[in-house]
Amino acid sequence: MQYVYTPERVCSKKFVIDVDDETRVIRDFSFTGGCPGNLEGISRLIRGMKMDDVIARFEGMPVCPTSKVTSCPEQLAKALREMKAMLDRGETQARPAFGLDSFSSVKRW
Repeated sequence: MQYVYTPERVCSKKFVIDVDDETRVIRDFSFTGGCPGNLEGISRLIRGMKMDDVIARFEGMPVCPTSKVTSCPEQLAKALREMKAMLDRGETQARPAFGLDSFSSVKRW
């Protein structure tokens, strides 16, 4: 399952997480925005890890000095918790409306 998450109150703008549905092992993690060195390091470290292990390690991380509220690792743990809940319920993430799909509700003249 691929999951797109928009982190809150951090420099990163988007996380894309790919997890094996059956084993719950993280296959890939990519990001947009934020500190490239730190997030690329996190990405390389968590590939091949189980979701629960990453959640346990990243929950309650110290806050980022720029946000004073949360951190990218803590936001990643939040995203994985949401993703895990969806997998437990057998749900998939709704496909975002981009391109022409986003104009389907516009009235024609």
